[in-house]
Order: sequence, then C-alpha cells, then structure tokens
Amino acid sequence: MKASMRVTKMGSLRARGYTLIVGLLLLLVLTLFAVSIFRSSGLQERIAAGTRDKQRAVEAAQSALQYGEWWIGQGNASVSVNCADVNNGNVLTNMRVCSNALTNPSKLPWSAGTIYQPPSMTANGGGGMAGASSPAGDINYAGVPGLYISYLGLSPSGLAQLYQVTAYGYGGDATTAAVVQSTYQMTAGAKDLGLQ
Repeated sequence: MKASMRVTKMGSLRARGYTLIVGLLLLLVLTLFAVSIFRSSGLQERIAAGTRDKQRAVEAAQSALQYGEWWIGQGNASVSVNCADVNNGNVLTNMRVCSNALTNPSKLPWSAGTIYQPPSMTANGGGGMAGASSPAGDINYAGVPGLYISYLGLSPSGLAQLYQVTAYGYGGDATTAAVVQSTYQMTAGAKDLGLQ
C-alpha cells in the first residue's frame, strides 16, 4: 500500500508541475497579446491624427481655391501679367491673374501668388486648439493657405476665357500640406434661351 501511495503523490506533484508550466505559458501569451494591443492603439491614434491633419490641409486649400474662383467670377480677372517671384502677401486687393504658369507647385510656400487667410482662421502652427485670443473651438493651422491664378487662353469655342486656379493649405503640422487645382471658365455675353 505504501508503494502505491508514493506513486500517487509523485503523480500529483508532476501534474502540479505541468499545470504550473502551462499556466506560465498562458500568462506569457496573454502578456504578449496585451503589449501588442497597446502598440496597435498608439499606431491607430497616429493614423487618425495624420488623417485629420490631411483633411484639414485639403479643406484649407479648398477654401483658398474657392476664393480664387469667386474672385474671377466678380470680373476681376481682366489683364494677366508676369508673376514670376512676386508674392502679394495677404493683400487681396493686389490679387492678379498671371500670364505664366506656376513653376513648382509642390514646393511650399510658393514664391509667387497670393496668401489667403479666411477671417476666422488661426494660423500660427503647433496644431491643436487655438489660444484664448481665437474664437472658441477654433484650431491652429501650420501656415496660411495661398493661391495662384493663371490665364490659360480662350476655350475651343472662343466664347469663354479659361483660368487655372491652384491653391495650397496646411494642416496642424508643416509637413502636412495639400495642393488643389481647378480650371475655371468665364463666359461673356448673352445667350438666347429661345423663349417660344
């Protein structure tokens, strides 16, 4: 009888040893799983922040683009001049239509064109929310958007003038920028709608 009890005790000690090893392996697997979750959540936050900044840059550029199209539509685009290395600053009354194309639209900010800052925009870098001097809830942009308007010539029908409006904008970080472009057609004259 004593021999069989010893075997049973030895068997239960071995079972406890296996249970301890399996438990430690499970603990190791769960720890690795938790570490990977923490790392992926940080990565997801960076991706979300990058997407937000990209969207902010596109919206700032789109705002400048729409202003340029509105400005042309007001009949301001009569004469085109050579605009090489002439930046009008934020003086919108000095906006002009350029006879030459933009030389390097991917290098920001441009040495030519006009800076356009909407009245409620805070552009002093750093990202995040604006300070106490800004409207509540407004956000900081890394830089002021800009635009460049160039004359392309007459439309194929000869009845309209074509303009190219190119604009850029920044997100909260200077490394996040967007450039957008449109072709704007300005038609002059009247058309008979054929009232019958």
